[in-house]
Amino acid sequence: MGLADRLKKGLEKSREALNQIFYMGGEVDEQFWEDLEDTLVMGDMGPEVAMEVVDDLRELAAKKALHTADQMREALAKRLAETFPVAKTDPFDDTPSCVLFVGINGAGKTTTVGKLAGAAKERGERVLIGGADTFRAAAIEQLKVWGERSGVEVVTRERGADPASVCYDVIESAEKQASDLVLIDTAGRLHTSPELMRELAKVVSVTRKRASMPVTVVLVVDATTGQNGLNQAREFNDALDLDGLIVTKLDGTSKGGIAVKIAHDLDLPIWRIGVGEQMEDLQRFDALAFCRALVGESL
Repeated sequence: MGLADRLKKGLEKSREALNQIFYMGGEVDEQFWEDLEDTLVMGDMGPEVAMEVVDDLRELAAKKALHTADQMREALAKRLAETFPVAKTDPFDDTPSCVLFVGINGAGKTTTVGKLAGAAKERGERVLIGGADTFRAAAIEQLKVWGERSGVEVVTRERGADPASVCYDVIESAEKQASDLVLIDTAGRLHTSPELMRELAKVVSVTRKRASMPVTVVLVVDATTGQNGLNQAREFNDALDLDGLIVTKLDGTSKGGIAVKIAHDLDLPIWRIGVGEQMEDLQRFDALAFCRALVGESL
């Protein structure tokens, strides 16, 4: 299965609602516009994005004399793609680079770190993984498994160690080894806990001060959490001044539009998306390809 097919399959649940609008190929009338706006809102894109998109498509349909729903598929995909901020850099490509992964427990941080490390190693990059989640022994063990599988060293400390000091050690090791890419997994944090968020802010601060390479803070968001994922993203962004996003588990939800909403509202680029469990299912984010898969347009 190619990457385009994996993307379409991963967004299958999110595409179902939009397909109901386009499948019959009916006329573009007032009912079509109402149904489209409602569907975008229900897909967790939010009323603001939905209204902006529908208003622009109304103008386009009138200007280009588009009369059928099927004619609007590509136009919708292109307009939705425009809502995503354009990434000026990619911290996983533009090396040397250090990336800190943050997010709540269960979002998929550790697995994402492992997959990215494996992919970078295959490209010939010198990769180092840091295990700054010192609260969950399972996280450290999981990272070590990924490290062994991909031939990447994992720097860890004993359970309960200060996460900021672990990051310090990781950067020191990276400099000695002239690492190209450093990926640091942090412990899951409840965005509703000010104390835990302050501790995470300390981890970010120590890493930025110690590292001579650029440090990027990436929030990993579980798409299945829907609107709660947006609330998490806002809190993490307020506390840490995020640089970008990775959206996981898009294959497990019918509301993949939450990716549109978070990126739009926080003005943050999405660098990777997860559309399945395999290594190949963690894909580079391409806004137009994503939106075409979301609306059922051929890629």
